[in-house]
Parts: sequence; C-alpha cells; structure tokens
Amino acid sequence: MKRMLTALVSLMIVGALSACGQSTTSNGASSSTNTPTNAASEAPESSPDVMTHDANAKIASMSIHITNNLLALGIKPAGSVVGGDVKDFLPHVANQLEGVSKLGVVTDPDMESVLALKPDVIYIDEVYTGDDLAKFEKIAPTIGIDMDNGTWRDHLNRIAQHVGKEKEAEAFIKDYEAKAERVKGLISAELGQDAKVMAIRMTAKELRVMGMKRPVGPIMFEDLALNPASGVEKITDEPYAVISQEVLPDFDADAIFVIISKGNEAKANFDELEKNLVWQNLKAVKNNHVYMLDGQKWLDYSSIGHSMALDDAKQLFTK
Repeated sequence: MKRMLTALVSLMIVGALSACGQSTTSNGASSSTNTPTNAASEAPESSPDVMTHDANAKIASMSIHITNNLLALGIKPAGSVVGGDVKDFLPHVANQLEGVSKLGVVTDPDMESVLALKPDVIYIDEVYTGDDLAKFEKIAPTIGIDMDNGTWRDHLNRIAQHVGKEKEAEAFIKDYEAKAERVKGLISAELGQDAKVMAIRMTAKELRVMGMKRPVGPIMFEDLALNPASGVEKITDEPYAVISQEVLPDFDADAIFVIISKGNEAKANFDELEKNLVWQNLKAVKNNHVYMLDGQKWLDYSSIGHSMALDDAKQLFTK
C-alpha cells in the first residue's frame, strides 16, 4: 500500500510539472513547448488570459506590423519577416532593424530561419499564420495577435500587455494625438477648414482612390479630421476603389495626396497622368495643392507607421 501511495504521488508531481510547461497564446491556444529563461511566463492574476514575457526576450515577429509596434515600444525583435513588396525590411524602419534576422514574408515564412534563431517567444498575425500555430509552438511559446481586429492603437496596447509596456503604449498614443492636432492645424492653415481632399495611389496596373478604411482613411479622415472629397465617403467596403482618370473631376477635390507604388512602371504611369488634360484641369492641380506622400509610411498600418506619416505631413505643410 505504501509503495502504491508513493507511485501515485510521483504521478501527480509529473502531471503538475507537465502542466507548467504549457504556454498559452492570446487566443487561448496552448503549447507544450518548454519555456526557456527570459521567455514566456504565466501572466499575473489580474489578466489570466494574457501570456507575458520579459521585454529583453529573443523575439521572432512574423508580421511587419507587429514588428513596427514592438519598435514603437522600444523593443527590437531578434528576427522579423520582411515586406512582401520590397522583399526586405520596410525602408522607413530599416535603420532600426540592423542586425535583425530576416524570416521570409508573412505569407511564406522561412521556418528554417525561425528555428535557427532559437527565439524565446514568437509573435504571429492570426489572420495570415493562425492556421500554422502548431508549427510555431513546436519552436517556442507563441502569441497570436488578430491584426484585423481593432485599430492600430488596440494592437499596440495588446502587444504592450504581453511585454509589460502598457505605460509606454499610453505615452506613445498620447504623443501621437498631440502631434495629430499640430499637423491638423498646419493643413487647415494651408487649405482652409472646409477643403475637401482625396488620396490616390498609382500602381503599375491601376489608379486607385483611397477610401475611408485603413490604411489611409483613418489617419486622413479621423486623426487629421480632413473632409473627404465627393464620393470618397462612399468607399467603405474596401481600402480603395479602382478608377479611370476620366472620373477624377467628379471628386471635385481641393487637394490631392499622391502615393506612387514602388517600381518604374508605377512612376511612368503617374508621369503620363500628369501630361493628361484631365489631370491638368483639376482644381487641386491648378491651385498647386497636390502633395506627394511617402507611401511606405502611409500604407503601414502600425503605430510607428502612423506617427511617421504625421511627420511626413508636417514636413509637407511646414513653410
């Protein structure tokens, strides 16, 4: 009987130790990966569903937007995926990612590089790699963030909870709001409070009008409180609408913000547009209210991307 009791106690201890090796993602999934030093740890009792880890842990970020939110919190990941278009770190943050391992693109991550990195914790975008959660969990404790759910502010706050940087996130957002107010004043002084604006993007294949949805809509029409040109307010189902250059006058914009995609074809297409009489007769063009935007910053729907977009606008409207 005594030996049976001893065996039973031993089994209970093994079971408890096994449970301690479990890690939980932000969506509640679990992993049997053992937790290394400075890696994911149990969250405090106040937020039992949030896995926390040391801010100095070796992080693998499988989303460029998660990477940029980490940078906004003063955290440099050990490895990160790269931008799909540029096949590299995004130009506006590349200088902050020197020495960081490149882990492929979000839609085709380089799992061998992730494994070789030996990260303490992995962040994934649930939208793109949520189905591959088990693969990542075999390497390290994994945190899933739904980057399609909520605003960039929500994303920043969620990530901040995992690394204990809530105060830093709050300060970043506060600074952003103050910057937006200053930039809003500069634009209003230049264009007038009643001016109606639109943003267009020229690609190698088409001309787009950016709508009310992210990435451009929220910063332009909410944070900066600009008035959308006629018809822009109706573009709500998708981030943009493809148009022909002949309908540009219908928007009756007082100012036009322009993003030109990377590559020679997109630039050549915009050069041709500028030669067209339709473009030349637009009110915004005649009044010299056409502004070239740094597309990488304006299309980066992250905290640091939005902040840099405001800096871009400030430079455009500072005399």
